[in-house]
Amino acid sequence: MRRRARQPKLDPLGEVLQKILKKRNIPHTATDRRLTDLWRRAVGPQIALQTHPETLKRGTLYVRVSAPVWMHQLQFLKEEILARLGEMTDADSIRSLKFSIGEIPSPPAGTPGRPAADPAPAPLSGRDREVMRKSLEAVRDPELKEIMERVMTREISRRRQREKRRAPGRYPTADLSTPPPGRR
Repeated sequence: MRRRARQPKLDPLGEVLQKILKKRNIPHTATDRRLTDLWRRAVGPQIALQTHPETLKRGTLYVRVSAPVWMHQLQFLKEEILARLGEMTDADSIRSLKFSIGEIPSPPAGTPGRPAADPAPAPLSGRDREVMRKSLEAVRDPELKEIMERVMTREISRRRQREKRRAPGRYPTADLSTPPPGRR
């Protein structure tokens, strides 16, 4: 009687599908949701916005990073991140991290750590509007002028809101809406 040949170890279906989609140049976002959530909990919201876990193969987690600076910083944090991941999962499931630079997909709505949408701009004072008008006098292109006005309005509004949130007396802030004493 003839012995049966030993079958090779089978690949997980997800990996097989990823390989097929990659070979056919079909875009896919097959990152395991649990892996993404685990990564966010391990590294925190700030790092999670600059990184994206791609896949876990043979104990190595492959992570895409937005910029070389972040990649360099993560090299220093690698052991600490691995320790956190080990506490959250089986100790042997993630043994190493590999970083590569690439495009980071934006997190879905309602994700912790996602930057909140800008609130509606606060109304500007007359002095703020006058400063903006004088600053924009030299700009001749109407489209560029409109864009710059929107950006300036949003930035001044953001500064005003930040000043209101600070504890009174903790940080001195300059009030740019009224002229300094003696210049009225």
